[in-house]
Amino acid sequence: MWATNLRIIGVVLGTLALYTLIANKIPQVQSDVPRALTLGANVTPEQLVSAGDQLYHGAGGCTACHGLGTRAPNLLTDEKGQGPIGARCGKREAGKDCKAYLHESLASPRAYVVAGYEPIMPEMGRILSPQQLWALVAFLESNGGTVDVSASDIPSSTTSTTSTSSTPSAGISGGSTDPMAIIRGAGCTGCHKINGEGGAIGPELTHVGSRLSANLIRESILTPDAKIAKGFEKFKGIMPKTFGNQLTAAQLEALVQFLVSHK
Repeated sequence: MWATNLRIIGVVLGTLALYTLIANKIPQVQSDVPRALTLGANVTPEQLVSAGDQLYHGAGGCTACHGLGTRAPNLLTDEKGQGPIGARCGKREAGKDCKAYLHESLASPRAYVVAGYEPIMPEMGRILSPQQLWALVAFLESNGGTVDVSASDIPSSTTSTTSTSSTPSAGISGGSTDPMAIIRGAGCTGCHKINGEGGAIGPELTHVGSRLSANLIRESILTPDAKIAKGFEKFKGIMPKTFGNQLTAAQLEALVQFLVSHK
């Protein structure tokens, strides 16, 4: 009898250990995360533009919405006859020059929403460091405008110590495990519709649980290009690949269980 009990206890402890390991490791599956910037006090505008270019087209996830001409304004090309973003950013919001407007658009995107678009952009300051935000500002200014971002704009406390490449974030939406707070905070509704809210660039999520298992939903969040839903092949590469680093393990599992329950 005691041998049977020991085996049962062993199985239970082994299962708990396995799930604990999975919960702690899942967010690290994703490797395409914003690399830390260590640009010093003598950083040049050219260096900032180059770093911003890499972020915009890579781990920053900007191309997930911008450039499609649907859910978010075009930034690198003409937008309704006003030219690329560097040519129009200083005319967007009264009392703000181009640099101030662009930084606000990244750090507090709901402060001013361009007419004709929805407030779906996530607060990039929760994802990127101050250096990375200013590098993006410089890159955006360079598209049709004059770059006036300098080292003096970057807080000195982050000049050489910022790192986001290997440390998990505190989570989107302040670490909240409320699924809809995560969905809105991550900007998912910019492309996906759920319960009547959101766009139609990506597959609708209202009944996603009837199509995908929990494992497939988790995979779609962490490695979105692994399997592309039929009919959405042309959007391959659009969904950001950074959620594995941005979500905590608890947030990821809360989101997966929420979605799989939508039959």
